[in-house]
Amino acid sequence: MAKRWRDAPSPCIDICKYRDAGRCIGCGMTKPEKKSFKRLGGKAEKKAFFRELIARLGSRYDRWAHVYRRKCGKKDVPCPLDRLETRADA
Repeated sequence: MAKRWRDAPSPCIDICKYRDAGRCIGCGMTKPEKKSFKRLGGKAEKKAFFRELIARLGSRYDRWAHVYRRKCGKKDVPCPLDRLETRADA
């Protein structure tokens, strides 16, 4: 059985255009955040990263979440968004 947080793919959804104060318009991450995601330690670090990212995305969350869930499905790994509280609670 795959570990949800260990196997979580990068939040990047392959748009990679940095217009929003150095943040990608697709996923909301900066270039250094994209590079450092794979080096995040365990569940707590990745969970905190996703929570911060979700808060940052604001009105773009729904579109990003849809594309990210599809990415997880294509990689055949459990989507970590299913384990986070709803966006309002995060």
